[in-house]
Amino acid sequence: MKNYLQPIFVLFIVIQVQAQEKIVTGNVSDSTGPLPGTIVIVKGTINGTQTDFDGNYSIKATVGDTLVYSFLGMNTMEKIIGIQNIINVVMLESSENLDEVVVTGYDSRRKRKGITGSVSGLRIRGSSSIKNSNYSYVPRKPVEVVSNESYKEINENVFKSPQYNPLSTFSIDVYHSSYTNVRRMINNGQKIPKDAVKIEELVNYFEYSYPQPTNEHLFSIHTEVSNTPWNTETKIVKIGLQGKELDKENIPKSNFVFLIDVSGSMSNANKLPLLKSAFKLMVDQLRETDKVAIVVYAGAAGVVLKPTSGSNKEKIMEALNNLSAGGSTAGGEGIELAYKLAEKNFIKGGNNRVILATDGDFNVGNSSDKAMVKLIIEKRKTGVYLTVLGFGYGNYKDSKLETLADKGNGNYAYIDTMQEANKTFGKEFAGTMYTIAKDVKIQVEFNPTKIQAYRLIGYENRLLNDEDFKDDKKDAGELGSGHTVTALYEVVPVGVNSKYLKNIDKLKYTNTKKMSNYNDELFTVKFRYKKPDGKKSIEIVEVVKDVTTEFVNTSNDFKFSTSVALFGMKLRKSKFTNKADFDKVISLATVGRGNDKDGFRAEFIRLVKTLNN
Repeated sequence: MKNYLQPIFVLFIVIQVQAQEKIVTGNVSDSTGPLPGTIVIVKGTINGTQTDFDGNYSIKATVGDTLVYSFLGMNTMEKIIGIQNIINVVMLESSENLDEVVVTGYDSRRKRKGITGSVSGLRIRGSSSIKNSNYSYVPRKPVEVVSNESYKEINENVFKSPQYNPLSTFSIDVYHSSYTNVRRMINNGQKIPKDAVKIEELVNYFEYSYPQPTNEHLFSIHTEVSNTPWNTETKIVKIGLQGKELDKENIPKSNFVFLIDVSGSMSNANKLPLLKSAFKLMVDQLRETDKVAIVVYAGAAGVVLKPTSGSNKEKIMEALNNLSAGGSTAGGEGIELAYKLAEKNFIKGGNNRVILATDGDFNVGNSSDKAMVKLIIEKRKTGVYLTVLGFGYGNYKDSKLETLADKGNGNYAYIDTMQEANKTFGKEFAGTMYTIAKDVKIQVEFNPTKIQAYRLIGYENRLLNDEDFKDDKKDAGELGSGHTVTALYEVVPVGVNSKYLKNIDKLKYTNTKKMSNYNDELFTVKFRYKKPDGKKSIEIVEVVKDVTTEFVNTSNDFKFSTSVALFGMKLRKSKFTNKADFDKVISLATVGRGNDKDGFRAEFIRLVKTLNN
């Protein structure tokens, strides 16, 4: 007889899932379709990517990691990685942020779905122990990223006396790259190098409601003066320029050459894959009369698409889709070939432009900064303009790309997401791709009977010698169709004792007697520019009377631009913040948000709140 009471031994087998790195792919969508520009990040790290034009993504991760999906106006979602290699996500609209959702229309003859959305202000949280009943795993520490990015050193402008330094002269450029780069760092939880912060680029990222020019000039000038919101002893002078806005159909025929970096360093999802998706947006803007050629460079340079009509979008898209990354970076050779192709197909009186897209890591051939500058200066004589688009991070060369744009009669943008691509290639297509004025300079003279000191906020890398203002041989910045430019000065009125001012001995040989016959004037601003094909500059002069508006009665643009300037000063650890905090930035931006139809100002407020938490 069997003994049913004997002990029963049960063998428990514990299966340990080893931490194994793999590629996870998938698609992110909402109820209307794909969500391009969705941030996908490994929780507790700065390892991240974003979805492409069709909502697809690819990211390296480890079993047990948590993927965090974030998109403006949508609820943030998290997915734990198990044995699956494909994770598709359908995001749900957030009821809390409906008033801040960005919707940017996207029209196309190919009848694609509209591109909507903006990247949310994602706060990176620390790693935590993640539990899942289906398996166990070894948690991974946050990734330590060694950055090889480079930025030009910036020495902050200080206060100057109009008696001893009567003129303030600088070049105008409408670069936005610093803002989008800083935004990327905040969204990825990275430390922000202070030299990556160019205050004028932060301020000029945003659109301001300045009046269109009504006379023969291509620009109008708008000024405001009010009390400084972070210092009761000083005032803020705002000078706003508005470029004439041209309809897309009135832009001359375009001859574009896409110069695309396909070297090995461009393989990351936020580089070549994002680049290709971004360029598709531009292709959909092209007209039948426009032509596009594509030059690529890696170990060598080559033409992958001969000049093709904008009506043949499928052929251009196919050429973009076939691009892949690999090899070293023959940047100089690529620039030579792109300009040669642009010159060969030059349209007289048209819009001739090379569009360089890269992470800036030139490391083969004509790679030195001096050699590149010399090459670009020589090429700009051809009448071909240059647009520089930066992608990616880790080895991003901001200083080199800025130099190329400066010397190439061009502009410069940093594309961190599909949202930014849509802004650059969609909403601001005409301004980005068509120059209405070159060698644009500003010179301001403050009245020493009213102002005892002034300080230009930002533009440190744009300063010119006073004699450069009237020198038509001196290269300066370019402005595109419809662009706005804002410059801010902090000034110390006469009679105010300020800790920022130092005593200067009276000059022995120079007469510094103050003139008394301009007592109603605060300053005079002079503005010079050339037409795109012009050689002689045109001057506009505006005299500004001594009228101060109470801060509460200033325009929303004044309030918001001062908040962005203060934000930049905080990031740069400026000695002129007067101990103002991020709460001050938020309050100024909130009261100055205004209409904000595209939601960019709301996004700025969220970014500041991310740093303030």
